[in-house]
Amino acid sequence: MNNNTSKFSKLILSITFLGFFVLSTAQTDPYSPSEYPDECTSITAGKLATSDGSVITSHTDDSHRTRSWMNIVPAANHEKGSMVPMYKRQRCDTLAMPAYAHIKIGEIPQLPYTHGFINTAYPCMNDQQLAIGESTFGGRSVLQSSEGLIDCQRLCQLMLERCSTARQAIMMAGELTHQYGWNDAGECLTIADKNEVWHFEILGPGKGKTGVIWVAQRVPDAHISVNANASTIKHIDLKNPDYFMASKNIYTMALDSGWCTSKKDFQFCYAYAPHSRTSLAARRREWRVFDLVAPSLHLDPNAENYPFSVKPDEPVTLEKLVSIFKDYYEGTPFNFVKDITVSNDSGQTVLSPLANPFMPYDMNKVFKINGGWGWLGERTIARWYTMYATIIQCRNWLPDAIGGVVWLAQDNVASSIYIPVYCSVSDLPESYKTPGRPEGYTTESAWWAFNRLGTLTAQRWGDMRHDVDDVWNPMQKEIFNDQAGVESKALNLYKKNPDEAIDFLTDYTKRLGNRVVNSAWKLGDYLWTKYDELF
Repeated sequence: MNNNTSKFSKLILSITFLGFFVLSTAQTDPYSPSEYPDECTSITAGKLATSDGSVITSHTDDSHRTRSWMNIVPAANHEKGSMVPMYKRQRCDTLAMPAYAHIKIGEIPQLPYTHGFINTAYPCMNDQQLAIGESTFGGRSVLQSSEGLIDCQRLCQLMLERCSTARQAIMMAGELTHQYGWNDAGECLTIADKNEVWHFEILGPGKGKTGVIWVAQRVPDAHISVNANASTIKHIDLKNPDYFMASKNIYTMALDSGWCTSKKDFQFCYAYAPHSRTSLAARRREWRVFDLVAPSLHLDPNAENYPFSVKPDEPVTLEKLVSIFKDYYEGTPFNFVKDITVSNDSGQTVLSPLANPFMPYDMNKVFKINGGWGWLGERTIARWYTMYATIIQCRNWLPDAIGGVVWLAQDNVASSIYIPVYCSVSDLPESYKTPGRPEGYTTESAWWAFNRLGTLTAQRWGDMRHDVDDVWNPMQKEIFNDQAGVESKALNLYKKNPDEAIDFLTDYTKRLGNRVVNSAWKLGDYLWTKYDELF
């Protein structure tokens, strides 16, 4: 074990065991002042809704606490009798930055073989082209139980280790959480494979109980869907298993508790997470995603409900999805910094270059910001506290090693860039694997390169954003344009020797990762120099 590996292992162990000393168990997190979950956005697309036939899921890990590092966990064989440790997340504020401690609470039996996967904070894709996005919706507090063994991050890992299709993952998740118990808040996992994508919404069985309540709805192949911290599944038809699945107790708790009067009037979101349909922080993002892909629908930005999914006016591209994830309602009445104006040299009233949608919360009070999110303004799609973001393609016309690709960005998507991480790669750049939060700022961490850049850019957003775009936009276009050629070469190699193709894709991912990280550091230095007198 080299020194870097040893240091890394000690950091992870410290995060795990420091949780025993966490004193605060309050639900309110000072780093997340919203009353309800507001942490993540996931957009999904069926294979007929995308320009190239990809099935897509995605995720912005909008968190003040989850880990910044990521790595590749290879496929593995396990000895008979092996067990898988289960952990519970707890907030940990004893390190340099807010983090989570992961406390071991039990074990479940391991399988003889597990698939390899890309190990982001919420594991996101395995080597079988099974992919997962995530968004917390909370649900009724009386449903959350601390008796179970499985939380969201562990469930993502178990799905990727054990399954190859979305339906298989959903059924396995239902079986495991029924047996061992779900101990997390209400979550939506957006699960894609090479042929289809599903939204899987899961909650606890009630305080003091071991078990689970869950439902899943398939996104039609020609549709786009979104989850933005609100339950979106309403009426269900369990006689149509091609589009709906659910736990056997799906109606029981709702009927017994008076949350619905009959199976006929049952709507999952209103039975189990009614507050989520009142949240403009969630609903505004739902509207914005649908309005950007299907403006012809003329959806009401203030509506309480939207369709579960919509058919886009035209098939969506990767470029379109990137632009959506960069969005903060610019050009709409909901750009909450639109009134921070100044007079230019010609006497015209213009938006101040200091106005930016990524201000620290305290700045909102200075400018008397108000909006659909109250004094927080608006909960935009792009966020300054995003840890990482993914847009994941699953493609049935390519071998798994090439067909599955995670487009990965670090930190605030509005000032970042996506690189491809193929689901078969055996390694990531060293900086991506380096923890950035336990000991604070370090130039060894990829996340800090983008976090520093995003923080700098926000200081004078009206000007600096253009400098950032001048670097990232042509580079992003180049990376997207190169994809076909790279995959053609990989496919030729794969036909001769799959291992050579995997080595080629691993090298490609690592070179691009190092390139964008180096560019992020240089771009941050440039901004600091150019605008130093204007800070």
